[in-house]
Amino acid sequence: MKRGLLSLFMLLLASSIVMSGCSGKNTESPSTPQGGGNSSGSTDSSKPVEISVFAVQESGIDIPANKFTKHMEEQFNIKFKWQINPSDGAKEKRQISLASGDYPDAYLLTHYIDEFSQADVLKYGQQGVLVPLNDLIEQHGPNIKAAMEATPEMKALVTAPDGNIYGLGSYTECFHCSYPNKMWINTEWLKKLNLEEPTTTEEFRSMLQAFKTQDPNGNGKADEVPLSGSTEDFGVRIIPYLMNSFVYDDDRNYLTMNGGKVESAAITPEWKEGLAYIKSLYDEGLIDPGAFTQNAEAFKKIGENADAEILGAGAGMHPAIFVNIDPGNTRSAHYNPLSPLSGPNGISYATHDAGGVSPGAKFVITNKASEEARVALIKMVDYMFTPEGQTNAATGMKGIDWTDPEPGDQALGEGVTPMVKTIPMKEGEAPHNAGWSGMGHFYMPKEYRDTWVQGTDIYASDGYERRLYNASLLYQGHEPKEIFPIWSIWIDPSVIDEASMLQTNLKNYIEQNQLQFITGNKDLNKDWDAYVKGLQDLKLDRYLEILQTAYDQSAK
Repeated sequence: MKRGLLSLFMLLLASSIVMSGCSGKNTESPSTPQGGGNSSGSTDSSKPVEISVFAVQESGIDIPANKFTKHMEEQFNIKFKWQINPSDGAKEKRQISLASGDYPDAYLLTHYIDEFSQADVLKYGQQGVLVPLNDLIEQHGPNIKAAMEATPEMKALVTAPDGNIYGLGSYTECFHCSYPNKMWINTEWLKKLNLEEPTTTEEFRSMLQAFKTQDPNGNGKADEVPLSGSTEDFGVRIIPYLMNSFVYDDDRNYLTMNGGKVESAAITPEWKEGLAYIKSLYDEGLIDPGAFTQNAEAFKKIGENADAEILGAGAGMHPAIFVNIDPGNTRSAHYNPLSPLSGPNGISYATHDAGGVSPGAKFVITNKASEEARVALIKMVDYMFTPEGQTNAATGMKGIDWTDPEPGDQALGEGVTPMVKTIPMKEGEAPHNAGWSGMGHFYMPKEYRDTWVQGTDIYASDGYERRLYNASLLYQGHEPKEIFPIWSIWIDPSVIDEASMLQTNLKNYIEQNQLQFITGNKDLNKDWDAYVKGLQDLKLDRYLEILQTAYDQSAK
């Protein structure tokens, strides 16, 4: 099914390329959005329908004056009445608007800032505040329908247990994001010290020891930081990469699957063994203590230390987190990905998730919207389920922020025909304000992302995505055969508050204790049994029971 949709995508995008090619390159997008029939631009010449929309405005974007906003208003006969909010406090303002009853016709959110959680979707959907989209999609959303047919996972993600679709999320299959916990090592130091890339946990230890003691930066000082990271969610925590050589670490809720049964990795003997290994690295001074407390900004100060290059290995989804990749940088190419390590029992896992795909909804229509507004809104979003519409929305308008590929351009995916080539901004150029960025993210499956042109020099700015793609190939296939899909299951509304509380308490307890065991504030031998009992006291079994029920229901 995905191949069939990709063929449709490519046909639609190729058609737009042919049409724009007739009037030369770097022209604006064709005036009629793709999609066909009555689901595309409005043919009604009557007065535009006014629609109030809650939105978050990202840096460099002026939504009311935005070129894509104007394009949507013209094509779908809409007059937006924007309720603009800054990123900070957006979730709180959204909740306040709903609680007050003075809410807009629609919410058009940014998934990484303020999207509705599944609990929100169910709560407001069953209260009647959110309008089910099923019939609107059936009648006016052919591209949304096609996407759900081609990607059953997406349909399951947006369909509530009662069968209603109360909102649409952001289905962005980011390949490199789906293996977030990567390790990047200074291969220049390896060359200087005549070392091979480590493949096992003990070889990794030996590498860190060499980084610490053999002055690889050559300044005569013992200033090297063998291994560092930070505390955010984008793969920068050092424990998961190392723990995955002992037992699977999902870097979120510490859940594993065994024959269809949900279990906790954090009470297993393998977890204890992994903590012992990480503690031994810490005790030898091979791990930067700041990795457990600092933010990414502090982490980058280590990678970009002014006096000398001091970082040996850094955890992160990508190296730009801790080292500059801008043109003229001197260190970026020094850091290259290290494959998952094998532990003493041959375990070699990699943290894997849906890669940008998250539960909840970024687009909903409320019961305040008129029927005319509902139809216009779903047609508009349906346009963003076409490749051209998605690119215009997320990246910027064609001819301004992207254009047709040229002969010799290579797509990101191997053997894939290139379809989208971005137009780089010139130094000092003002923001184009031609797209909605994250607010426009709706449907970007891997097949679509693979059609984007990328440079072949992975250390150049225009080849960075290829660098990350290639790095992720080293991790692909190292995930367990069974993974608990916490990002896509629906928990029964009657227990969702209980599950949320248990999740928070257990996660905090596990993370606090793993740090205490590693730093020596707790003894792995003397205090382990008390730690396990603490998890039981926090109702770990009840939490697993709730998740098991949700998983079993989703599998039906």
